[in-house]
Amino acid sequence: MAGHSKWANIQHRKGRQDAVRSKLFSKLSKEITVAAKMGDPDPDKNPRLRLAVKEAKSNSMPKDNIDRAIKKAVGGEGENYKEIRYEGYGPNGVAIIVEAMTDNLNRTASNVRSTFTKRGGNLGETGSVSFMFDRMGQIVYGADLDADKVMEAAIEAGAEDVESSEDGHVIWCAVGDLNDVSTALEAALGEAESTKLVWRPQTTTELDLEAAQSLMKLIEALEDDDDVQSVTANFEISDEVMAQL
Repeated sequence: MAGHSKWANIQHRKGRQDAVRSKLFSKLSKEITVAAKMGDPDPDKNPRLRLAVKEAKSNSMPKDNIDRAIKKAVGGEGENYKEIRYEGYGPNGVAIIVEAMTDNLNRTASNVRSTFTKRGGNLGETGSVSFMFDRMGQIVYGADLDADKVMEAAIEAGAEDVESSEDGHVIWCAVGDLNDVSTALEAALGEAESTKLVWRPQTTTELDLEAAQSLMKLIEALEDDDDVQSVTANFEISDEVMAQL
């Protein structure tokens, strides 16, 4: 998992440097609108919406943007998005899960398939790689917190696992427990850097420099698609290779 979390950190910093905030806000707004349309527009009564708003706030999304996304759902505005998952393989057989929200399935499927093909990957059937991942809740805190304190709070909150490193703390919990666990952790540790449902790889594939560069180009191209909400892959990169990237 180390390589994957490092990649997430690289992307996070790169995102800030490249000012791709508007694209990120667009994806966050879409999730908020869909969550509000599917349930109650009040975050206190809608766990999915509450998590979407929490994730938006942790990414410094302005309150006006959040309110506007909820009002879109209440007013029946905006497209009716369908959630869809694509699965496939990247360079060196790395398993990849792509989650998308779209108002045009044909367009999205065509774009995702084309991206896989152009970047040395291969799009498979639904279920072809997801069995290699566990669907889990993930809560991330910065490295400024003490590992023992985080572990104690996580156990008290009902989390299943904690990974602490120099990059920070990643707390894992069951899908249905994410809202309760994150609320308990927020009371004990303060606001998290990230709170969301993710695909956690059961095993990882270690990549050399060439394979890592190819995979990153594929992931970047997929994430650049407006319909794509998230991309997850089961790879690992050593510190030596990371230093060369």
